[in-house]
Amino acid sequence: MDWPHDPDGEQGSEGMRKYGHAVIAKKVDEDEDFPLSRDEFVAEYGDDPIRLDYERVVSLREIFEAVDKEEFSDFVDFHRAVGRAMRAEGFWFYEGADAFVKGNKA
Repeated sequence: MDWPHDPDGEQGSEGMRKYGHAVIAKKVDEDEDFPLSRDEFVAEYGDDPIRLDYERVVSLREIFEAVDKEEFSDFVDFHRAVGRAMRAEGFWFYEGADAFVKGNKA
């Protein structure tokens, strides 16, 4: 797919490689954008590339197809809904700290 900008460039991840939820969160101004409409957000950013891991890039629109809320009251509400959708659709890369330390003694 031809992306409107480089997913690893300045516009996609602030010049450094950021992934998934972090890239989406940077598109929202916590103080100014709420309440936030899902459909308006997707209309504005739907074609933007979201890097999920070191191999996969999908459009924001593809992730938001699984977001069930139509409006978000605040940043936490937004994060929770996007996180649920990403986990449900297999777009969540991070396994959690337990996956890396289980059985290891400090």
